[in-house]
Amino acid sequence: MVTLKALYMNLRIKYKLIALITAVMLLVCLLMLIVQQYAFEKYDEELYRQSAQSLGLTAAGIESELQKMERLSYRLATDGTLQSYLNKIKQAGTEYDRFVIADYIQTRMLEIGGMEKYVLSIQMTDYYGKEYAAGTKLVTSSPERIRMLKKETEPNKGGNTWILPDEEDRTLSSARLIRSYQELELAPLGVMTVRIDMEGLFHDYLNKAGGLENMELYIMKDGHSIFPALETDEESKLNEFIAGKQGYTTAGIDGNRYFVAYVPSSNTNWTYMTLIPYDTIFERVAAVKRAVLLLLAALFVMAVILSVRFSKGITGPIERLNLKMKRVQLGHFDAWEDEDDKQIPMDEAGQLHRNFRMMVQRIDDLITENYVKQLAIKESEFKALQAQINPHFLYNTLETINWTAKMNRQRSISQMVESLGFLLRSSITIKEPLIQLKDELDIVSHYVTIQRIRFEERLDFQLDVPDEYQTTMIPKLSLQPLVENAVNYGVEHMLEPCRIRIRAWHEAGRLLIVVEDTGPGMDAGILAGLKSGDVRPKGSGVGMRNIDDRIKLLFGDVYGLQVDSERGAGTTITMALPYERRDEHV
Repeated sequence: MVTLKALYMNLRIKYKLIALITAVMLLVCLLMLIVQQYAFEKYDEELYRQSAQSLGLTAAGIESELQKMERLSYRLATDGTLQSYLNKIKQAGTEYDRFVIADYIQTRMLEIGGMEKYVLSIQMTDYYGKEYAAGTKLVTSSPERIRMLKKETEPNKGGNTWILPDEEDRTLSSARLIRSYQELELAPLGVMTVRIDMEGLFHDYLNKAGGLENMELYIMKDGHSIFPALETDEESKLNEFIAGKQGYTTAGIDGNRYFVAYVPSSNTNWTYMTLIPYDTIFERVAAVKRAVLLLLAALFVMAVILSVRFSKGITGPIERLNLKMKRVQLGHFDAWEDEDDKQIPMDEAGQLHRNFRMMVQRIDDLITENYVKQLAIKESEFKALQAQINPHFLYNTLETINWTAKMNRQRSISQMVESLGFLLRSSITIKEPLIQLKDELDIVSHYVTIQRIRFEERLDFQLDVPDEYQTTMIPKLSLQPLVENAVNYGVEHMLEPCRIRIRAWHEAGRLLIVVEDTGPGMDAGILAGLKSGDVRPKGSGVGMRNIDDRIKLLFGDVYGLQVDSERGAGTTITMALPYERRDEHV
């Protein structure tokens, strides 16, 4: 016991999980098997009971039909017309009289019951043993059978007598001694026999009761089969189950297993019995049992497979983290990440990986800090050398070019130099992230001045911004890049004039500034690239993504840029800013 416990304690977590899930699934499968066995036993009992009840209904129906046959034989034996014909034959007794009356007797028997559903034929013998028959399946009785019928019916003195099947006639018959009731003399006139179609009767009532294809129905009396006829050993085997009361059981007969149900007759000393092959009635139940077993086995195998995958999903990240720790322990700080890390979910194990990665990165940063500082110092020294160029030298140079252009009456060059100097001075001297709209529009105007000299009449610039918005604060260099994009993607690609227009209005507490052009527009791919920053804009290099991010950072996510463009329909860029009116002198 101690050894097993120690073995379990030293198992890896993965194998512990597999063993636990397998044990749970095995217990669940065993419980399901027990429940299934109990349910099927109850189902079998209910099936037995229903089959026995069905036999009772079938027996009642057959009993009712046999009683009809008794009543039919009684009607025939007491019919006045038939009695008169039989009396004439008895009194006259000549062959001629019998010949003349025979047709009348057959016609009358046919009228009374010859066309009944389960009547094969009506056989009647007169006082002298002459037989008359009517029906669908006539037979001719031998003299021995006629004598037997008379002998069997005489003790009952006109009452019903059931004639069992024999070698000569395999049918069950209802027979009566015909006695004359004229003047109550009750003299015998002959014998009336109604032959019953038991096969058709059995078949119909088995179908009504929902009988199975291989179901067999028997009528037993005093240890013998009334219908159908059986061998002596078969009768003795069936007779073992008859206990004088209704019941059911399962038994083996001739090496085969049967479900046996039996019920006694309410009017006679007969017993009705059905035999159903066990495999027939329980074939589907057995198939369901096999299917359930296969399903449980499949579920168990699937549970084991899933438990392996589940345990691997839990312990796999821990094992990989353990390997990473060993690599870092050996000084390999650059080997802390592999491809499998991308598939680790952000659960507790994923957080361990993330924290370990951050810790290793921090350690690696601290180790390489001296090298980074040295590089940073050298880079700072290089930039300091570059910054030694005095910006005033650039301004003085531009002023000299401007003065020279004016002296030579080159007005266009003078305007370009003045605008360029303004743009340089604005980009260097203005340090605040927010400036007034009018200052940004001055930058735009100087930029447009340079582009007008370049494109001449091809550039049509319009400014439609009311004075009330001039003091509104907007991010520095937010409009000029938009106008520059309109020039680069609109004017440069057109031979005819292109209009660039800036409009402004406010609604719902927001100031909306629109830069629109009538250029060729942009494809969806280029537009998406400009929005995402994947496509580098021409000109100053300040992209729309940069402007949108600055606006959202300064004012919130409800503000920013909205770009609409379609090939051949121009481009419209809407800038949404918070609208706050400011006094120009504040």
